[in-house]
Amino acid sequence: MNYLALQERPVGAIVATLGLEQPSVSKHLRVLRNVGLVHVRRDGRQKLYRTNAAAIRPLHEWTSTFERYWRHQLNRVKEHAEAKMKSVRPDLNARRNHDSDGTEH
Repeated sequence: MNYLALQERPVGAIVATLGLEQPSVSKHLRVLRNVGLVHVRRDGRQKLYRTNAAAIRPLHEWTSTFERYWRHQLNRVKEHAEAKMKSVRPDLNARRNHDSDGTEH
């Protein structure tokens, strides 16, 4: 989607950039077009595709409502991992609290 946001592109360029098979790219573009997430324009024999930013905005806003939840979950994972490290390797924490000259902080 980002690739199509910068400028409209023909299927061949999308295939070359993504390194996917042309039928697969065409199928995905058709699905995106059917739900209104990309615009298509004919230029001779080529179809040029571009992201439909207006259609993506509500999707972006909806997913951003979950950002706070995801951030909270990631913080919980981090805290759990840090607590586990403290219980498994308490000697690492002792080393972190001392300077190289041996003074404690």
